[in-house]
Amino acid sequence: MDATSRLTSIDVFRGLTIAVMILVNYPGSYENTYSFLEHSHWNGIAPADFIFPFFIFIVGVSIALSYSKQISAGISKKKIVRKIFIRTIKIYLIGLFLHYLPDLDFSRIDLFGVLQRISIVFLACSLLFIYTNWKTQLYIFAGILLAYWIALSFIPTGQYPAGTMEPGNNFAAWFDRLFFSAEMMGKHGWNSEGLFSTFPAIASGISGMLAGRRLISGKTDENKLLGIVAVGFLCIVAGAIWDWQFPINKKIWTSSYVLYTSGWAAITMALSVWLIDLKNYKNNFVARIGVIFGTNAIAVYVMADVFQTFYQYSNIHDFVYLSLIGFGTTAQFASMIWALISVGSCFLFGYLLYLRKIFIKL
Repeated sequence: MDATSRLTSIDVFRGLTIAVMILVNYPGSYENTYSFLEHSHWNGIAPADFIFPFFIFIVGVSIALSYSKQISAGISKKKIVRKIFIRTIKIYLIGLFLHYLPDLDFSRIDLFGVLQRISIVFLACSLLFIYTNWKTQLYIFAGILLAYWIALSFIPTGQYPAGTMEPGNNFAAWFDRLFFSAEMMGKHGWNSEGLFSTFPAIASGISGMLAGRRLISGKTDENKLLGIVAVGFLCIVAGAIWDWQFPINKKIWTSSYVLYTSGWAAITMALSVWLIDLKNYKNNFVARIGVIFGTNAIAVYVMADVFQTFYQYSNIHDFVYLSLIGFGTTAQFASMIWALISVGSCFLFGYLLYLRKIFIKL
C-alpha cells in the first residue's frame, strides 16, 4: 500500500456505510421502526449512531489518499485548493437543495444538514492536509476535543448553568442561536448538524486523515494495520472513560463520541484493508455491493432523497407500505421492507453508473 495505489477496501467501506445510512434514513414509517435501526434519543450510542461518523472518517481517509497522490504527481497546491473550494460549494449547494424537496418552497431558510456538514468537514480537513503536517493535525484534533469539552461542560451561557446538556439547552445550541434564528435551525429551534457541533465533526475527519496517512506510510502493511488497530482501541477506551463525565452523544457530537466512533472506524477500516486488499477477498457478494455504492457514494445518497420524493408523491410509498400491513405484516416489518426497497433503488442506480464506468465526482 502506497500513495499511488487505490484501495478497494476504502470504496467498500464507504459504500456499505452509505447503504446502511439509506436503510436507516428512509424507512416506511419513522414511528414504526425496529429499535436496531433507530438513533439514540440523546445520551448513549446505538448502532445507527456509528454511520455518520464512519462516513466522516472515510472522508478524512480519502483526503489523505487522494491529495498525497496528487502532490506526488506534482500538481500545484493552488490548483488543488481551487478544486477543493469548488467541490465544497457543490456539495453544500446540493445538500441545501435537497432540503427544499419536494415543494421547492424557498421562502424558508434551512442552512444545515448532512451534506452541508460533510462539505464543511471536507473543506477544513483538505486545507489542513495541504498546509500542515501530521503533528499539527494531531494537535488540532486534540485541541478541538478539549475546547469543545470545556465549552459544553464549564462555560455558562447566561440562559442556563455551565454543563447543561439537554436537547436545545446546551452551549452548542446557544452558540448557533447567536448567529442564526430559531427558524433557520430547524423545526425544534436547534439542529444536530448545527455550526458549533461541526467543529468536533472536523475532528472526526482529522482522525480519518491521520489513519489515511498511516496507510501510505513507509512501514510494512502489517505494521501499518496493527498501529491503526492499537490507536483505535485506545480511542475506544478513552471515549468510554470520558463518557462518564462528558456523555457520548451524537446529537451534539461530543468529544467522547468522536473518540469512541473514530476508534471503531479505525479498527473497521483496518479489518477491511486486511481482508479485501491484503487477503484479496474482492470478489465476494458484499465487497461487490460495497464497491458499487462506494464509487458513487454522494450521487447515490442524493438519489435516495430524489427516489423518496418521487415514491411519496406518486403514492407508490403508501401503496406498498399499507399493502404490506394489509397482508398481515407488522408495521415495523413493513417499514423495514420499504427501507430495503429504498436501498435497492439506489443500488440499481449505482449499478447502472458502475456498468457504464460513470463515476460522478462532485
